[in-house]
This record gives sequence, structure tokens and C-alpha cells, in this order.
Amino acid sequence: MIDITQVHKVYNRGKANQVNAVNGVDLKISEKEFLVIVGSNGSGKTTLLNLVAGSVLPSSGDISIDGNNVTKKADYRRSEWIARVFQNPLSGTAPDLSILDNFRLAAIRTKRKGLSIGINPQFKKDVKDKIATLGMGLENKTEQLMGTLSGGQRQALTLLMSVMDTCRVLLLDEPTAALDPRSADIVMNTADKLVKDFGLTAILVTHNLKDAFVYGNRIIQMSEGKIIKDLNEQKKIALKQNDLFDWFA
Repeated sequence: MIDITQVHKVYNRGKANQVNAVNGVDLKISEKEFLVIVGSNGSGKTTLLNLVAGSVLPSSGDISIDGNNVTKKADYRRSEWIARVFQNPLSGTAPDLSILDNFRLAAIRTKRKGLSIGINPQFKKDVKDKIATLGMGLENKTEQLMGTLSGGQRQALTLLMSVMDTCRVLLLDEPTAALDPRSADIVMNTADKLVKDFGLTAILVTHNLKDAFVYGNRIIQMSEGKIIKDLNEQKKIALKQNDLFDWFA
């Protein structure tokens, strides 16, 4: 599904402050695989996610998604495959629009922006039904402005919006880092359910070792821009939480 071949990302090349953020990474992510990436600050995990998303382009190497070479494609040109949830809950929504209007925009993310899409009664019912699954009591507040909601509420809704349109790959960029524990649990449980229900290929970057232990069916650790550990599903199942903590000892 996602093929990353000898990818490098260098910032400030040739200068005193040169940073080799990603160093010759080779990584193949299968369809419907839920990959978790962990690593200390500066290890390259977020840069790798940005390279997959297209918000950063590689200095060298190749990236393919579903057999399509996207190495030089910007993020908006990868939207037919990729949806992304950012660390900041404010990044994934339009605060001055209602919840319903945000869902409408999400539903036409990769389509021509016709005026009638998303205003029929069935669409409104579908949105309410989806929101009800969160258990946050927001299904009867779809006319409320998104900007009046808490960060946890917005992040949970952003996740639901990610599958309103075409999506094969879900990128989760530390989605619970700014949330309280209850909201974080709702967001991660929702993400896990969406990945399974829609058969998505997913990548989660996280500092939360509990989430890294609980979620996903493959885990890699990065350090100095390289992959230093790569555990498949069987090895991840056998992994003990203390073992994961020992990686950072």
C-alpha cells in the first residue's frame, strides 16, 4: 500500500546547522496495516509522517501509495488517498462554521464543490448518527459553531470527518497530545474503530507509550532519522509494556 524507498530528508544542507531528519528509510506498509511509530524528540518520526502526507517532500528517495509514485506530489494532490488528524485540535476544523457545515466540507474534500451536496435530510441524519457513536451528546448540536467546542470534542469530530470522503490512508499525528485523559480515550477508541470498520491503512505517531502498546498491529522505533526496531503483529502481541518502556530507558 505504502512503499518508502531510501528516503532522506535534509534541512539546511551544507550549512553549519544541517539536520539529517530522515536517513535512508526503507519501509513497506501493507494495506489495512495499523503502524505505530515511536521515538524520542528529534528521532524523525514526525518528519516521516509529513513525508507520507506530502506536507514535506524528500531530499531523495521515492514514496508510492497504492502503486502511484507520489514523491513529488504536494499534500493536496494526495488527498484522494490520505486523511490526516493533527496534534492540534484546531487544525482540522473550520471554527466559524457549524458542525454540520464542517462535515459537509469533509464530504466533498476531493469532489467538485457543488452547492447541493450535504444539505439533504438523509445527509443530516447520517451525520447525527455518526456523531452519536462518540457518546459526547453532540448529535443534537449540529448547528453549533465548531469553534465553541472543546479540543477533545473537535478532535473526535475531526476523526469522524476523515472518513466522510474517499480515504484509504489515515495519518494520526499525536492526536491525543493536547487532550484530557477521557477525551484521549474517546479519540483513540474512535480511531481504532474507524481503521477496522473501513479497512484503512493507518499510521500513528505518538509519545504515549500506553497508546503505542494498546493500538496498532505493527510498531517501529526511530532514532536519528532511522528505523532501529520493527515489530510485526506477532512480535507486537508478545511485547510487554515494560519492554516498550525499556526502549527509552
